[in-house]
Amino acid sequence: MKLSVIILNYNVRYFLELCLKSVQQAIKTIDAEIILVDNNSKDDSCQMVKDLFPEVILIENKENSGFSKGNNIGFESAKGEYICILNPDTVLPEDIFVKLFGFSLSIKNLGIVGCKLINGRGEFLPESKRNIPFVKAAVKKILGDTSDYYATHLKDNETGKVSVLVGAFMFMKYDVFNAVNGFDEDYFMYGEDIDLSYKILKAGYDNYYYADATLIHFKGESTLRDKLYAKRFYGAMQIFYQKHFKRHVIFNLLVWFGIRMVYFFRKIPVINRKKVERFFFISNEMNPELKKTLKSEVILKSSLDEKLPNNSEIIFDNNVLAFKDIIQKIELLSENRLVTFKILPKDSNFIIGSDNAISRGEILNFK
Repeated sequence: MKLSVIILNYNVRYFLELCLKSVQQAIKTIDAEIILVDNNSKDDSCQMVKDLFPEVILIENKENSGFSKGNNIGFESAKGEYICILNPDTVLPEDIFVKLFGFSLSIKNLGIVGCKLINGRGEFLPESKRNIPFVKAAVKKILGDTSDYYATHLKDNETGKVSVLVGAFMFMKYDVFNAVNGFDEDYFMYGEDIDLSYKILKAGYDNYYYADATLIHFKGESTLRDKLYAKRFYGAMQIFYQKHFKRHVIFNLLVWFGIRMVYFFRKIPVINRKKVERFFFISNEMNPELKKTLKSEVILKSSLDEKLPNNSEIIFDNNVLAFKDIIQKIELLSENRLVTFKILPKDSNFIIGSDNAISRGEILNFK
């Protein structure tokens, strides 16, 4: 088998359905399997997978085992030469794996490959490519300067070596993941992708940011951006420093103090939702039930060939548009900050999207 796609899910049933539909299209011509590990979700994620995706290998954990352990459980069942660690709040273009297989053949000592990530508004996510968070970079980031934290030596559209890649999408050979014993299970959530990237670098492999494939990471859908998030994130960073950079008492005190100062003084962003004045439904025909549910002006468009007015929301119909085309259009239109986007997955009765990075996004059901 060529590829195993491992997805860890927790209570994001609708984002998971959209993700799985995009993965299905991305592996259509590949000898591949999808392994879905569910961390004891309380929604109907597992039943949805059984009903709509019976070919998916479903592993139902009886407890929330965290990101690291959950993905390691999925890896134990993997049979592919390559694996892809994937978040359930992502949307893949159809050609992503074909491109990555071609890229991997041209690289020696290949470690992890990450791709260009954009959020639900089409904005580039700088965590797509990061540096090792040495103490200087970490302190500067605490003070609001991210120039050393993110891999700014590469442009957003430039492929090249980087140190750290984000756990939302990690593509690598099975043997590479296995050689470093997978994710460190001392991390429950956050920091494990930094740790894995660093372990793979230390094992003699090179990690790469691949800019020729773009995917959506809604970001904030699997985990809410609140004080619990802050506590877990900075706690994970402390584990990372203790494991890899423990040198002397003064260093440890600086790290300990810095992490806690950021946690206590961190301001949680306020969500400002705009009012949608009109919807543009990009499809070949209008869905009457969707139009009725939206209860606002809905304009049917077969393409986007004009400047859109502010406070508009664009709904892309995956029944007629490929995921690759949807992703490209969202990225292209992202400069207009007053236009938002949603996707109607193929053969589904809901639209879905996210206008910011700190909420669970928005799902609108219709029949």
